[in-house]
Amino acid sequence: MTGVSDTYARGVSATEIGDWDAASRAVADAYFPHELTDLSGTDRPKLSLTTVDLGGVTLGRLHWGADIAIACDYPGAYEVNIPVTGRLESRGSHGETVSVPGQATVFRADTPSVITRWSATCSVLGVKFDREHLEREADRILGSPVRSKLELPDQLDLTGPASEWHGLVRALSEQLDGALEVVSNPVVGAQLAGAVTAAFVLAVAPQDGPAAPPRPGMIRRVLDALHDDPGRAWTAADMAELAGTSVRRLQEAFSQFVGRSPSACLLDIRLDRAHDDLVAGAGAVTVADVAYRWGFSHPGRFAAAFKRRYGTTPAEVLRGR
Repeated sequence: MTGVSDTYARGVSATEIGDWDAASRAVADAYFPHELTDLSGTDRPKLSLTTVDLGGVTLGRLHWGADIAIACDYPGAYEVNIPVTGRLESRGSHGETVSVPGQATVFRADTPSVITRWSATCSVLGVKFDREHLEREADRILGSPVRSKLELPDQLDLTGPASEWHGLVRALSEQLDGALEVVSNPVVGAQLAGAVTAAFVLAVAPQDGPAAPPRPGMIRRVLDALHDDPGRAWTAADMAELAGTSVRRLQEAFSQFVGRSPSACLLDIRLDRAHDDLVAGAGAVTVADVAYRWGFSHPGRFAAAFKRRYGTTPAEVLRGR
């Protein structure tokens, strides 16, 4: 199929292309301008591309269906390419890197690099971080200014500290075909971008230095803010910035003084507000309306969390049972 592209909503697209020029343009639009070389000698690629733009973070699945090489300067953004199948060979300022499933190749913003061979059997899960977004969020997540010296490795071992980030990205990629609900809800999209960014920064950044004693006052500030505005697109970095500490330190403080993580506390507050809306809104709202209002990306997962907390389903509460 040649030149077929469907855009479902802001930043969500699925494309299958069998023309080299059109394929190159589609990938450039979603990721970066580049110089593409066909290494396979085939007349037509079999590009399959599905992406979602969460705002500052682009997540996508990409398969060329041919051996290719790509030269790119990665203007204004970082890229992490995770082979799901096959082999990805590249060359950058630090030498040669070969990644296979279980590994990821990291390309730095505004740094020329060459993917010397993207094999025909290689399917990639690609994560693009806008430079300003990643560096700004790294400052907030780590609680210290690192923007001018953010150091990333050439390759990530996805079975090590980056495994949690990889699991999150992989789970999100499995939902790409139904991503309309993500981008149509700015609360959900912003939270997902924040979660992907925080998990990545915590995986690649060094551990914090000696810990200052946790202060109950900073926990109260965060809890008060969550209660005051639970519908906000809260991220871990937002909470840490409000507390005046790093994400790791805030999580440790909540574990010590509250016994739950900040995100678990926010979940409970949102479920309480959703419960109130369902009780008050019989006949005037749907379960999906309430779920999206309070930042849940999927009505089914909202219903499961709701039942764990209240022992009944949102639909039953809405019907007054």
